[in-house]
Amino acid sequence: QVQLVESGGGLVQPGGSLRLSCATSGGIFGIYAVGWYRQAPGKERKFVAGISSEGSTNYTDSVKGRFIISRDNAKNTAYLQMNSLKPEDTAVYYCNVGLEVVTTPDRFIKWGQGTQVTVSS
Repeated sequence: QVQLVESGGGLVQPGGSLRLSCATSGGIFGIYAVGWYRQAPGKERKFVAGISSEGSTNYTDSVKGRFIISRDNAKNTAYLQMNSLKPEDTAVYYCNVGLEVVTTPDRFIKWGQGTQVTVSS
């Protein structure tokens, strides 16, 4: 069973940048698609970005042009580069894996601990 560990969150001012990491173990990372998701306080968890095993990417509209998802199969790790951050990006960010990019996070049963991103001045 794949284990997921998210890291890289923190407090950043509006307009700043962060890079999140999703380290995986226990599976063959190269065959998986990876998705990033976020959950703001009092709200449902939502899809943010995804990358297929072949490297194709897709993003939710609110982050297009600001966030970049990538992967390093040699390190079994995926990343989310977040630029031009806004207060509305504040949330706990999670990653998950599947045989295809999953845009509906309620399909997953198991999650990592997530990493908190707070955008505030």
